[in-house]
Amino acid sequence: MIYYDITKMAGKAPRSGLTRLSARLQQELAGRVCPVAWDPRRRAWGEAAGLRPLAPRPDDWILTVELFSEAERPGIRDFIAAPPCRLAAMFHDAIPIRFPHITWPQSVQRHPDYMKLLSGFDRIFAISAASRADLVGFWRWQGIEPRTQVDVIALGSDFDGSTRSAPGGAPDGRPSLLCVGIIEPRKNQEFLLDVAEALWCAGPDFDLHVVGRVNPHFGPPIERRMRALAKRESRFHYHAAAPDGILRKLYAGAHAVVLPTIAEGCGLPLLEALWRGVPCVCSDLPVLRENASGGGCLLAATGDAADWRAKLGSLLADPAQSGRLRREAATRPLPRWADAAAALATALT
Repeated sequence: MIYYDITKMAGKAPRSGLTRLSARLQQELAGRVCPVAWDPRRRAWGEAAGLRPLAPRPDDWILTVELFSEAERPGIRDFIAAPPCRLAAMFHDAIPIRFPHITWPQSVQRHPDYMKLLSGFDRIFAISAASRADLVGFWRWQGIEPRTQVDVIALGSDFDGSTRSAPGGAPDGRPSLLCVGIIEPRKNQEFLLDVAEALWCAGPDFDLHVVGRVNPHFGPPIERRMRALAKRESRFHYHAAAPDGILRKLYAGAHAVVLPTIAEGCGLPLLEALWRGVPCVCSDLPVLRENASGGGCLLAATGDAADWRAKLGSLLADPAQSGRLRREAATRPLPRWADAAAALATALT
């Protein structure tokens, strides 16, 4: 039996990348897992429906894709030290440790304990080779000898379960660029606004759509700038809360998705754009190169405004390049969530 941890995600709408990942994976694992949650009063696991006590057998697995710490889940350290069954986890990234100045304080406080606790698991599935290197490097830095095996697992591109887009031409009308992601410094939307305004002044005519909920700790100044820009520039559009139907229309009308981020664990917006047959212009980060190298993408130097202006300018001005990237995006091999679920189920046997 595989017990699937939904302690934090139960009942939550899939808004963040982590809640979306948890919900999509649970959907594909349906019938093969039993949802469970950590009961802080009993300091033990219980079945998610009613938290009935759990009595796993030694050959069972508890699988978590969530973030946790001893402070958040009292008793979890003792459980991991002497578990009654096997433990598996998905590791996402070390961003709170690498970029503490732009990460939620709660996450910065939790993450070192979380990464240390993972060393007591039997299997770890990192969502990219870059995140695997960060986790292993952290253990080495801390002098930790893990008992765990760390593998890399590919996340899915087909978030909404839609059929993959067939090869096609660019949408009619004025070119449109789309940026999807939480509004915060890590996603680098202010940098993108600088690039877009410079391009508009230089002549290229295009629309820019930014979609994302606002990080309440770091996002309000960025939101204020975007709302001010939308008032004076008719080609800029900010969508604070775009339901799936609107988001599908924005993808369908996009000439390219832009991802100027400075840090990612995997880069799901890149994969989801390619699934829809839309090219992606993204930061040249090692983690994004893992998925961009297969085609349909342009890599621009992270935080280099001149390179971003050049890459976006060439894409907007060159129909041949745009067409080649669209064909690559629509025809290259891409992982699916069913593949990720099958890989996990096979590994946890």
